[in-house]
Amino acid sequence: MSTAKSSVDGMLLFEQPFARVPYENYRKVFRASQRNIEKELGSVLSLSNDLQKRSAANEGSLEEAVKAVDGVIGRVENLKRKLSDLQENNGKPTLDVIQERLNHLANLETLPTTNCADFSRWADTRLDRWLVDWALRGGRHQTARTLAQERGIETLVDIDLFMDIHRIESALRRHSCAEAIAWCSENKTALRKIKESSKLRHTLEFELRLQEYIELARARKKQEAMTYWRKYLISWQETHLTQITESSALLSFPPSTKCGKYKRLYDDSRWTSLIQAFRLAAYTLNSLSTEPLLNLALYAGLAALKLPACYDHNPNVNCPVCDPNIRVLANEVPYSHHANSTIVCRLSGKIMDEDNMPMAFPNGYVYSREALEEMAAKNDGKVTCPRSNHTCDFSALKKVFIS
Repeated sequence: MSTAKSSVDGMLLFEQPFARVPYENYRKVFRASQRNIEKELGSVLSLSNDLQKRSAANEGSLEEAVKAVDGVIGRVENLKRKLSDLQENNGKPTLDVIQERLNHLANLETLPTTNCADFSRWADTRLDRWLVDWALRGGRHQTARTLAQERGIETLVDIDLFMDIHRIESALRRHSCAEAIAWCSENKTALRKIKESSKLRHTLEFELRLQEYIELARARKKQEAMTYWRKYLISWQETHLTQITESSALLSFPPSTKCGKYKRLYDDSRWTSLIQAFRLAAYTLNSLSTEPLLNLALYAGLAALKLPACYDHNPNVNCPVCDPNIRVLANEVPYSHHANSTIVCRLSGKIMDEDNMPMAFPNGYVYSREALEEMAAKNDGKVTCPRSNHTCDFSALKKVFIS
């Protein structure tokens, strides 16, 4: 039971973003509701206090008081309508997604073993999710959407999130910072709460503001650039004083300048850095890994299977790492560490243990008893070593005991 529990815990390590993304979406719905409540109730409270003061001072007529009360009621009804629409169009669908994803993860806890058919179906769904994630990160959005629809897993994947990230990255490629700045403003509270997030947000938002200033300088709009510098950059002096000081002299240098520090500011490669910084911030906010989950799972599996024997001249046909195509990927991962060795038969690919004992040829090569018995049954009691081509009677083989 403890082994099964550990296995479940290990699989759930990959699922943090699976549950985190819809939570972040619902947090945005909650914040929007909170802003509406604070705005409308603030006005209602102000009108109520004003009405109370006028009543205490015997000022105003009854008609004016009724009109003021009607105004308060109208604001409350307007607030109720806004909150209802927000809940119906955004809140409830997001809660449904959260519930479905939690149910999907809860199903894993109820499975008796990883060898049952239900687990195979659960694992197939997980693989489909990872394939959609891989396609979305690679910009293959239509492929991801088609796969999700065919598998019926639209609520289990984050197509809308990656489409939004792609939209902002596309704007940065078009040299527009407005969308990314709006994203920073919308998520500033959440970014501030994440470990190291304040640094992420501050760096990204400042660099975006700096880039807009640079583009004004590039266009030689000096007056607009100076106004922008005073309004948006000077407030960052506590954390970015050096960059602010350098940027203040940028207007004195044309885009064609050969001066090192200002040539770097005008360099278009800054846009690539901004895209990478935004992507890192977006992934961090939603607990997304920088690598696709499919890649991480593949690396983990290869690291668990990779052995020096995989690079011998006689590969095991049942070993994924021995496959020439997969072996290229395995070059990047370390060899697996086994406290206790597991001996696998080269003929059958099955583990050799007390139920399938290793048998040795006279020349020392070892294979499993089951594989050799099957070979002897087909060859009148004769067995042949596939590596040395040595042939002998099955009775000439010796049992091998491993201590």
